[in-house]
Amino acid sequence: MQAQILAPAAVLVLWSLLVLIWVAATRFSGMSKAGIDIRTAAPGGRGADLEAVLDPRTNWKSHNYTHLMEQPTVFYAIALTLALMDMGGGINLYLAWGYVGLRIIHSIVQATINIVQIRFTIFALATLCLLGLTVHAGARILHDCLGWGLFVH
Repeated sequence: MQAQILAPAAVLVLWSLLVLIWVAATRFSGMSKAGIDIRTAAPGGRGADLEAVLDPRTNWKSHNYTHLMEQPTVFYAIALTLALMDMGGGINLYLAWGYVGLRIIHSIVQATINIVQIRFTIFALATLCLLGLTVHAGARILHDCLGWGLFVH
């Protein structure tokens, strides 16, 4: 099994946890500045209720954490699939590192300056990396499982 591709997946997990800590630090600070005491907050408070109360720059970190729980889950699945298919090296490893690097840059942009045009460009490039990984896995599946000789690795 070519498990090298699991390294970028682990780095993205680590990055997601660091962003979570960033969210907590900025949210608690933002809530304190807004005069919100979590010890006396009403039960069942929702994060969405804070959108109108907290500074947008504080909310950007939370939005980014949510984004790190969305598309990257597909990345984790395809990285594991490629590792199990013994395809976790070569171009797939480069695409995986590209995806992770771009997602980290996306996080930094969204959490700091949050310019949508820049974010979208970075997101689109990361998605192309993810698409490449998926096409490689799909081609291998077609080759091995369906006997289509059009695809080789």
